[in-house]
Amino acid sequence: MTDVKTPINPLFLREEELRQGIELLFFAYRDFTAEPDAILAAYGFGRAHHRVIYFVGRNPGMTVSDLLAILRITKQSLSRVLGQLVDEGFITQRPGVHDRRQRLLELTEKGTELERQLTERQRARFARAYREAGAEAVEGFRKVMLGLIDEADRSRFPSRGPGWLRQARVASERPVAGHL
Repeated sequence: MTDVKTPINPLFLREEELRQGIELLFFAYRDFTAEPDAILAAYGFGRAHHRVIYFVGRNPGMTVSDLLAILRITKQSLSRVLGQLVDEGFITQRPGVHDRRQRLLELTEKGTELERQLTERQRARFARAYREAGAEAVEGFRKVMLGLIDEADRSRFPSRGPGWLRQARVASERPVAGHL
């Protein structure tokens, strides 16, 4: 029997679908940031503070230069935000081991707690959406998101190893603690 393949349907590339994708991203970002924004406001912080706290939490001991490369903001902008986070006890800075000019960043206990509060809500939102969509859709989403970011940053996200999709299916069937 011959293998009859269905031709690729380019309907997802029509103007309306592309615009809907843009709108979905705007709405998703709005809702994704709403709860953390409310928590940050109580501290007098904004989204720039959130990004700094998040990436320092994910990369303890990272340099200011590394953080600047991720955030793509000016030194002046980062200095203002980072200075406030250091002054208020959320982040510590220490000199580099090999290069004393480097400033290595880490969250304090207070910073770790704030990062946990902020990320917990976003993680729950992702867990729910991923669970509802299923493993194949999650991989499709990952591919779309990788396609949206600049090529230079794609290497920050290693490809998945063999068997990851099966593991993701099993994991998606388990309830997330505290978020059923």
